[in-house]
Amino acid sequence: MNILFFLTPKSELAYLYPDYSVKKTLDIMEQYRHAVIPLIEHDGKYCGIITEGDLLYNLKNEFHFNLVNADNIPISSLDTRRTYEPVSISATVEEVFKKSMVQKFVPVVDDDGIFIGIVKRRDIIHYFYDKYIHEQVK
Repeated sequence: MNILFFLTPKSELAYLYPDYSVKKTLDIMEQYRHAVIPLIEHDGKYCGIITEGDLLYNLKNEFHFNLVNADNIPISSLDTRRTYEPVSISATVEEVFKKSMVQKFVPVVDDDGIFIGIVKRRDIIHYFYDKYIHEQVK
């Protein structure tokens, strides 16, 4: 099975650029209600993730926080606690499934490292749930 079967394309996702401000990042996370969002460079290359926790801990520990300051702090200046390593578009389904056990989603990049989308853990669980139900009916 090809991992593209599970892919949610970049065009259907919220993502951020590293030069976005903390305020803009908070606004986007609130709008989409995401706890984790991919970061991509302006040329499309995947460069990591940002989480609500990353924002919270950096604001608490590093900055004298207020919303005026938040508009002047690029998220690239924040320390991140986790990484979501991407997989290549040619990765095996097994590689994606294994990563999905510890990540909410698995970023997918093409051969040039350009971010093309994600595989969501819930889509994998849904697939196996449906398979399990169909097996039970037999």
